[in-house]
Amino acid sequence: MKLLGFTIAGAFALASMVMPAFAAPDDVLTIQLKDGPVVIQLMPEVAPKHVAQVEALAAKGAYDNVVFHRVIDGFMAQTGDVQFGKEGGSGYNPARAGTGGSDLPDLPAEFSKVPFERGTVGMARAQSPNSANSQFFIMFDQGSFLNGQYTVIGKVVSGMEFVDKIKRGEGRNGEVTNPDKMIKVTVGKK
Repeated sequence: MKLLGFTIAGAFALASMVMPAFAAPDDVLTIQLKDGPVVIQLMPEVAPKHVAQVEALAAKGAYDNVVFHRVIDGFMAQTGDVQFGKEGGSGYNPARAGTGGSDLPDLPAEFSKVPFERGTVGMARAQSPNSANSQFFIMFDQGSFLNGQYTVIGKVVSGMEFVDKIKRGEGRNGEVTNPDKMIKVTVGKK
Protein backbone atom coordinates (compact mmCIF):
# COMPACT_ATOMS: atom_id res chain seq x y z
CA MET A 1 0.00 0.00 0.00
CA LYS A 2 2.88 2.38 0.80
CA LEU A 3 4.44 1.65 -2.59
CA LEU A 4 1.16 2.56 -4.32
CA GLY A 5 1.03 5.80 -2.31
CA PHE A 6 4.58 6.70 -3.35
CA THR A 7 3.80 5.84 -6.97
CA ILE A 8 0.70 8.04 -7.02
CA ALA A 9 2.53 10.89 -5.25
CA GLY A 10 5.40 10.57 -7.72
CA ALA A 11 3.00 10.65 -10.66
CA PHE A 12 1.38 13.86 -9.33
CA ALA A 13 4.78 15.45 -8.76
CA LEU A 14 5.90 14.55 -12.29
CA ALA A 15 2.65 15.84 -13.78
CA SER A 16 3.02 19.16 -11.98
CA MET A 17 6.52 19.58 -13.43
CA VAL A 18 5.47 18.60 -16.96
CA MET A 19 2.14 20.45 -17.18
CA PRO A 20 2.41 24.08 -18.29
CA ALA A 21 1.54 26.83 -15.85
CA PHE A 22 -1.42 27.88 -18.01
CA ALA A 23 -3.23 24.56 -17.54
CA ALA A 24 -5.59 25.98 -14.92
CA PRO A 25 -8.97 24.31 -15.37
CA ASP A 26 -10.84 27.63 -15.28
CA ASP A 27 -8.86 29.02 -18.22
CA VAL A 28 -10.61 26.84 -20.79
CA LEU A 29 -12.95 28.12 -23.48
CA THR A 30 -15.31 25.61 -25.12
CA ILE A 31 -16.95 26.54 -28.39
CA GLN A 32 -19.82 24.37 -29.57
CA LEU A 33 -19.79 24.24 -33.38
CA LYS A 34 -22.27 22.46 -35.67
CA ASP A 35 -19.92 19.47 -35.93
CA GLY A 36 -18.75 19.27 -32.30
CA PRO A 37 -16.99 21.04 -29.42
CA VAL A 38 -13.68 22.90 -29.70
CA VAL A 39 -11.69 23.23 -26.46
CA ILE A 40 -9.22 26.10 -26.21
CA GLN A 41 -6.64 26.32 -23.44
CA LEU A 42 -6.41 30.03 -22.71
CA MET A 43 -3.07 31.62 -21.77
CA PRO A 44 -3.59 34.31 -19.12
CA GLU A 45 0.13 34.34 -18.34
CA VAL A 46 0.77 35.47 -21.95
CA ALA A 47 -2.13 37.92 -22.43
CA PRO A 48 -3.95 38.52 -19.12
CA LYS A 49 -6.09 41.47 -20.26
CA HIS A 50 -7.18 39.82 -23.51
CA VAL A 51 -7.98 36.50 -21.84
CA ALA A 52 -9.97 38.26 -19.10
CA GLN A 53 -12.02 40.15 -21.71
CA VAL A 54 -12.76 37.01 -23.76
CA GLU A 55 -13.71 35.12 -20.59
CA ALA A 56 -16.01 37.96 -19.48
CA LEU A 57 -17.77 38.08 -22.86
CA ALA A 58 -18.16 34.29 -22.96
CA ALA A 59 -19.45 34.16 -19.37
CA LYS A 60 -22.28 36.56 -20.18
CA GLY A 61 -23.24 34.70 -23.38
CA ALA A 62 -22.06 37.44 -25.74
CA TYR A 63 -20.34 34.94 -28.08
CA ASP A 64 -23.34 32.60 -28.41
CA ASN A 65 -24.61 32.52 -32.04
CA VAL A 66 -21.81 34.78 -33.32
CA VAL A 67 -20.86 33.96 -36.92
CA PHE A 68 -17.49 33.18 -38.49
CA HIS A 69 -17.55 36.20 -40.80
CA ARG A 70 -14.08 35.77 -42.32
CA VAL A 71 -12.68 32.32 -43.10
CA ILE A 72 -9.66 31.87 -45.36
CA ASP A 73 -8.70 28.32 -46.35
CA GLY A 74 -5.15 27.48 -45.26
CA PHE A 75 -5.03 30.54 -43.00
CA MET A 76 -7.67 31.16 -40.30
CA ALA A 77 -11.32 31.40 -39.20
CA GLN A 78 -12.33 34.72 -37.61
CA THR A 79 -15.31 35.35 -35.33
CA GLY A 80 -16.26 37.29 -32.21
CA ASP A 81 -18.04 40.40 -33.53
CA VAL A 82 -20.71 40.53 -30.82
CA GLN A 83 -22.02 43.87 -32.09
CA PHE A 84 -22.92 43.01 -35.71
CA GLY A 85 -22.19 39.27 -35.95
CA LYS A 86 -24.56 37.79 -33.35
CA GLU A 87 -27.18 35.93 -35.37
CA GLY A 88 -30.61 36.70 -33.92
CA GLY A 89 -29.27 39.67 -31.95
CA SER A 90 -30.74 43.18 -32.25
CA GLY A 91 -27.66 44.51 -34.02
CA TYR A 92 -27.12 41.55 -36.36
CA ASN A 93 -26.06 42.80 -39.77
CA PRO A 94 -24.30 40.27 -42.04
CA ALA A 95 -22.96 43.09 -44.23
CA ARG A 96 -21.27 44.71 -41.21
CA ALA A 97 -20.18 41.53 -39.38
CA GLY A 98 -16.48 41.89 -38.68
CA THR A 99 -16.57 45.67 -38.27
CA GLY A 100 -17.83 45.76 -34.69
CA GLY A 101 -16.69 44.81 -31.23
CA SER A 102 -18.36 44.81 -27.84
CA ASP A 103 -19.39 47.34 -25.22
CA LEU A 104 -16.05 46.75 -23.45
CA PRO A 105 -13.01 48.96 -24.16
CA ASP A 106 -10.35 48.14 -26.74
CA LEU A 107 -7.21 46.58 -25.30
CA PRO A 108 -3.52 47.49 -25.43
CA ALA A 109 -1.45 44.92 -27.32
CA GLU A 110 0.03 42.03 -25.34
CA PHE A 111 2.42 40.67 -27.94
CA SER A 112 4.54 37.66 -27.01
CA LYS A 113 6.98 35.15 -28.41
CA VAL A 114 4.25 32.47 -28.67
CA PRO A 115 4.19 31.53 -32.38
CA PHE A 116 1.15 31.39 -34.62
CA GLU A 117 0.81 27.71 -35.50
CA ARG A 118 -2.06 25.43 -36.41
CA GLY A 119 -4.64 25.75 -33.61
CA THR A 120 -3.28 29.01 -32.17
CA VAL A 121 -5.99 31.48 -31.16
CA GLY A 122 -5.19 35.15 -31.65
CA MET A 123 -7.03 38.43 -31.19
CA ALA A 124 -8.15 40.28 -34.30
CA ARG A 125 -7.57 44.01 -34.44
CA ALA A 126 -7.73 47.02 -36.74
CA GLN A 127 -4.64 48.86 -37.99
CA SER A 128 -3.75 50.05 -34.50
CA PRO A 129 -2.01 47.38 -32.40
CA ASN A 130 -4.10 48.60 -29.44
CA SER A 131 -7.51 48.01 -31.04
CA ALA A 132 -8.35 44.39 -30.14
CA ASN A 133 -11.76 44.08 -28.50
CA SER A 134 -13.88 40.94 -28.90
CA GLN A 135 -12.93 39.36 -32.22
CA PHE A 136 -10.53 36.45 -32.42
CA PHE A 137 -9.30 33.91 -34.94
CA ILE A 138 -8.22 30.28 -34.99
CA MET A 139 -5.31 29.31 -37.24
CA PHE A 140 -5.77 26.49 -39.79
CA ASP A 141 -2.01 26.47 -40.43
CA GLN A 142 1.14 28.26 -39.28
CA GLY A 143 1.32 32.00 -39.81
CA SER A 144 4.77 33.13 -38.74
CA PHE A 145 4.19 36.53 -40.40
CA LEU A 146 1.74 37.24 -37.52
CA ASN A 147 4.33 36.52 -34.79
CA GLY A 148 4.84 39.55 -32.57
CA GLN A 149 2.15 41.49 -34.47
CA TYR A 150 -1.02 40.03 -32.95
CA THR A 151 -1.85 38.93 -29.40
CA VAL A 152 -1.99 35.17 -28.78
CA ILE A 153 -4.65 34.17 -26.23
CA GLY A 154 -4.72 30.38 -26.46
CA LYS A 155 -4.41 27.11 -28.30
CA VAL A 156 -6.94 24.51 -29.45
CA VAL A 157 -6.34 21.37 -27.39
CA SER A 158 -9.20 19.30 -28.82
CA GLY A 159 -11.73 19.60 -31.61
CA MET A 160 -9.46 21.00 -34.33
CA GLU A 161 -11.17 18.57 -36.72
CA PHE A 162 -14.38 20.57 -36.14
CA VAL A 163 -12.58 23.88 -36.79
CA ASP A 164 -11.43 22.36 -40.11
CA LYS A 165 -15.11 21.93 -41.09
CA ILE A 166 -16.04 25.63 -40.68
CA LYS A 167 -17.48 26.95 -43.95
CA ARG A 168 -14.84 28.81 -45.98
CA GLY A 169 -15.29 32.29 -47.38
CA GLU A 170 -14.95 33.65 -50.87
CA GLY A 171 -12.28 35.86 -52.33
CA ARG A 172 -9.08 37.19 -50.91
CA ASN A 173 -10.65 38.62 -47.74
CA GLY A 174 -12.61 35.44 -46.94
CA GLU A 175 -16.11 36.92 -46.51
CA VAL A 176 -18.58 34.13 -45.82
CA THR A 177 -22.12 33.91 -47.21
CA ASN A 178 -24.50 32.05 -44.88
CA PRO A 179 -21.68 31.53 -42.34
CA ASP A 180 -21.26 28.93 -39.63
CA LYS A 181 -21.50 30.21 -36.07
CA MET A 182 -20.41 29.55 -32.51
CA ILE A 183 -23.57 27.94 -31.14
CA LYS A 184 -22.57 28.22 -27.47
CA VAL A 185 -19.35 29.42 -25.83
CA THR A 186 -18.54 28.57 -22.21
CA VAL A 187 -15.67 29.23 -19.81
CA GLY A 188 -14.48 26.77 -17.22
CA LYS A 189 -13.51 23.19 -16.77
CA LYS A 190 -13.19 20.82 -19.74
